[in-house]
Amino acid sequence: MIETIEIDKAFNVAAVRKHFPALQREVKGKPLVYFDNAATTQKPQAVIDALVNYYSHYNANIHRGIHTLAEEATAAFEATRDTVQQFINAASREQIIFTGGATEGINLVAQTWGRQNIKAGDEIIISSMEHHSNIVPWYMLAQEKGAVLKIIPINEDGELMMDEFHKLLSEKTKLVSIVHVSNVLGTINPVKNIIAGAHSVGAVTLVDGAQSTVHLDIDVQDLDCDFFVFSSHKIYGPTGVGVLYGKKELLESMPPYQGGGEMIKDVYFDAITYNDLPYKFEAGTPNIADTVALKAALDFTKWIGKQKIREHENELLCYATEQLMQIEGLKIIGNAKNKVSVISFVVEKVHPQDLGILLDNRGIAVRTGHHCAQPLMECYKIPGTARASFAMYNTKEEIDSLITGLQKVIKMLL
Repeated sequence: MIETIEIDKAFNVAAVRKHFPALQREVKGKPLVYFDNAATTQKPQAVIDALVNYYSHYNANIHRGIHTLAEEATAAFEATRDTVQQFINAASREQIIFTGGATEGINLVAQTWGRQNIKAGDEIIISSMEHHSNIVPWYMLAQEKGAVLKIIPINEDGELMMDEFHKLLSEKTKLVSIVHVSNVLGTINPVKNIIAGAHSVGAVTLVDGAQSTVHLDIDVQDLDCDFFVFSSHKIYGPTGVGVLYGKKELLESMPPYQGGGEMIKDVYFDAITYNDLPYKFEAGTPNIADTVALKAALDFTKWIGKQKIREHENELLCYATEQLMQIEGLKIIGNAKNKVSVISFVVEKVHPQDLGILLDNRGIAVRTGHHCAQPLMECYKIPGTARASFAMYNTKEEIDSLITGLQKVIKMLL
């Protein structure tokens, strides 16, 4: 149950912030300014309460149990599946597979559909801006099968070169796996057009929605993607939970990912019958508590209103971009026309890690490094960036603190 704190029609960020206990703390004697939301978001009290409530009142293993606690836990777990189905507009609940995160979802597809369907000489297309999670599984599969990994290039602004993508497509293309929103650049990719292009040559598509699900309205039926993955912890939910959506006919054709309890109907030493969807892919005791709390996160996001959140975040993005561009020697990496509230930047003659450490001394949390996107760093010929990423609870005043902090830190280092 979400505690009633009034959120006015104009989006009251002060009221929103009251829901997030972590935002009330100090870091090194300074009020916390949390700009690492692309890595993980902070959790509202509703999510924390959902976790405590599960462990305090109906902690039990799910499915098969006939006692009251087991039935209550099962109902709560499966209610999250229904909520996810509605949140991404899947056609049926059987298409929602719970995983350990977006990374596991991609690996599941690679190790089941991929190993079953990719053969020597086949081609897999990804992009230059992929997170390692959407590179390494396909690299491993290509190495195993003798397939070819092809890469969509980007322009200087951090946008996919769509003409080059269409040139890569051929009858050899079997899979196009693409990030919806770049975790480094904030670029929103034209995934609907990419999916249509892939389908025109008979290829299957996977969309990495780890960064997009928190910012954008997701409609998997409208996108027509074959697979879609996202993580709970990037949309105000707990860590250790993710979702794989798949078209039903594909999921039904795929072998199980792991063996164990729940994913079977009958087990004998000479024959095994696998369970129906979605349970065929959910072996063993799942992460029950965190899956239950994911529902609270999605309900909270819906309650605040995605459109309001998006407008607020875009206002922060525009304001921060304008202010950062005034800092001498600072360069923003990625200036796509269509992007979410993520800004990566470098400062001439200053290592990003030094920026991160000194900003942390001022209570400001930013991410530094290659952000699990080393090939993208190669494109820009840089070792890494500092990254500020904004969420529903961030403010312009916090951005002012970042700007002031950067100016003082740069002056100190130079």
